[in-house]
Formats: sequence, C-alpha cells, structure tokens
Amino acid sequence: MKLKFGKLASAVALATLAIGSVQAKEGGDQYPNGAETWLAGALPPPGNYFLNYFGYYSGDLVDGGGKKVPGAGVDAWFNAFRFVQITEHKILGGNWGWHVIVPVVHQDVNLGFGGKSKVGLGDITVNPFVLSWHTKNWHWAAALDINLPVGAYKSGDPRTSIGANYWSVEPIFAFTYLGDTGWEVSAKFMYNIKSKNKDFRQPLAFSDPKATHESGDEFHMDYLVGKRFGPWAVGLSGYYLKQTTNDKVNGQTIGVGPGGIWSEGRKGEVFAIGPTVSYTTKGGVHFTGQWNRETSAENRFEGDKFILKLIMPL
Repeated sequence: MKLKFGKLASAVALATLAIGSVQAKEGGDQYPNGAETWLAGALPPPGNYFLNYFGYYSGDLVDGGGKKVPGAGVDAWFNAFRFVQITEHKILGGNWGWHVIVPVVHQDVNLGFGGKSKVGLGDITVNPFVLSWHTKNWHWAAALDINLPVGAYKSGDPRTSIGANYWSVEPIFAFTYLGDTGWEVSAKFMYNIKSKNKDFRQPLAFSDPKATHESGDEFHMDYLVGKRFGPWAVGLSGYYLKQTTNDKVNGQTIGVGPGGIWSEGRKGEVFAIGPTVSYTTKGGVHFTGQWNRETSAENRFEGDKFILKLIMPL
C-alpha cells in the first residue's frame, strides 16, 4: 500500500510541476524557428515558387532555472507547404510579393500526467506584404506575417492542442550578404505580437470556467554563416528566441508557480546552433538540410530540431 501511494504521490507532483509550465506556452510555436537560414534576405526574382519544410523536433520541458521537468517532453513531425509569388510591381523601390504557409503536424506530448498524440492542421500564415531589395552583394527584405488560429485546439488539454488559439502579427526584416569569395551571412529578425486566448483552462480542468490567457510577445531570429563551393554550401545556422512581455491570466501576471521553479511571467528563452548544408541544381531548385541543438532554454522545451527544405520555381 505504501508503494502504491508513493507512486501516486510522485505522479501528482510531476503533474503539478508540468501544469505550472503549461501557462508559459499555449499551443505550439506558430513559426518553426530556424526555418529561414540560407538566403534569408535574398528573395528570388519575380515569379512563382513552391517551398516545402519537413522537420522533426524532440525536446524536454525545462523550468525557469533551465532544469528538466521529469516526465515532460514532446516529439513532433511537421510538414509545411508554402507558396510565394514575387511580382514586378515596385513599392519604395522594392519588389512586392506575398505568400501563404500551410503546416501539418503530428505531435506526441507528455506533461507528466500521461501522454497523448495528435495529428492535424497547424496555424496558417498569410503575408500580403513582402518587399525585397537587391544590390551586388547585399539583399534585404521586409514583410508582415499574419498567423491565423485555425490549428486544432482543446481547452484544458495542451497535449492535443496543435494550434495556439490566438491571432498574431509579426513584422519581419531579413538581410543576406553574398561575398565575392563565396561567403554568406544571413539573418531574419521577427517580433511576434499576440492577441488573447479567451478559451483557456488549466490542464484537465474541463469543468472550470474559461479564462483569458495572454501569451507574452517574442523577439526571435534565424541566422547563418556559410561558404559556397560551386553548387554546394556548408555552414553553421540556428536561432534565438526571447520572450519580452509576461504571460497573464485574466490580466494578472502568472507567478512562480508550484515549488517556485518557474520564472514570474513565464518568459521563455532559447538559443540553438548546428551544422547545415545546401545544394542548388542548374535549374534553380534549392535543397537544404540542417540540425539545430537547443541550449540555455528557460520556461519552454529544449531539444533537437532537424529540417529538410525544398525551394522550387514553378
């Protein structure tokens, strides 16, 4: 009897810790950090393009001190389809374009009180305003992504929530430097501004009244330093994310939670770096493969991400 009670007590403790963390991140990231590295600021010439991002992520939940929460983790596959059109129309001297991204996700999430799997559509991104400029070595782009909350979401069960259940807008600036000797330096800077989720419940509290959850805004960036050798290129790429405002429930900043292990406001942070390789065919089809190892995470998952990317002119 003591053994059974001990197991039960451990399970309750794990669940309590994980429940406290769920408030730090409602739903998944609407942008797959690290997706834009090679040629991040060098948009293609006028035309239509198809892009495919296929990736895998595996990570453990970490608290405000960067320590792993026992029994809490995620494994996820994603396949995002993107259509881009760059036009001949000029605005402020740059080519105007637009794009749409439709992701499909399979995730297995365990938050210390049992795991669940979910397959479905993620939040769709549309961007009616993309501008790009080009010189001999320097390339720039500015845009405004709008993330639509169409992904699967279940109030009170983040294990089966693929979508974030809130609208967000994201101003973007990106640049690429292509040196005469084959070196490339690229970066994409984003700031995610979120609306409120008015269907929030604590995990498994399905009978509780719904609350209003405000996920904090985030600055994040993708980066790359690489060298080209004919059609091949190799380099280092990654990303950095820093939450800039507090998470809130019903207008009140979320506290440190059970055990005091979570940062007040649940501000998330993570840095990632890893190798990347790309290949471009004579027909202009571009392939990229990369691995990013996350580190220095707080109040969110920390793990490994693999992405295969295809860019194809239509």
